[in-house]
Amino acid sequence: MKLITAIVNKEDSNAVCKALTGGGFSVTRLATTGGFLMAGNMTLLIGTEDEKVDHCLELIASCAKQRKEVVPSTASYGIGVTTAYPLEVTVGGATVFVTNVERFEKL
Repeated sequence: MKLITAIVNKEDSNAVCKALTGGGFSVTRLATTGGFLMAGNMTLLIGTEDEKVDHCLELIASCAKQRKEVVPSTASYGIGVTTAYPLEVTVGGATVFVTNVERFEKL
């Protein structure tokens, strides 16, 4: 048995969860914050059999796409002058960890 921990962008989380539950996977969702943008993420916990891991990862990849966004940024020149300028960053996609489960019980 494996535990899949997937961190996805908040905007992608509903589509990812819908695809996973439609594919027969049980998903636990945790609202999280991370990255240098301090943007909202969703951490998904999915327990599954070893032979279903690849299918689970395919479902996640099909819904969690990377994309470019423009965010405001500021620069300070050290002389009391600060200016704002847009910064293009890559968001979305998924960070996924697959770990072995030594023991699993439903109580």
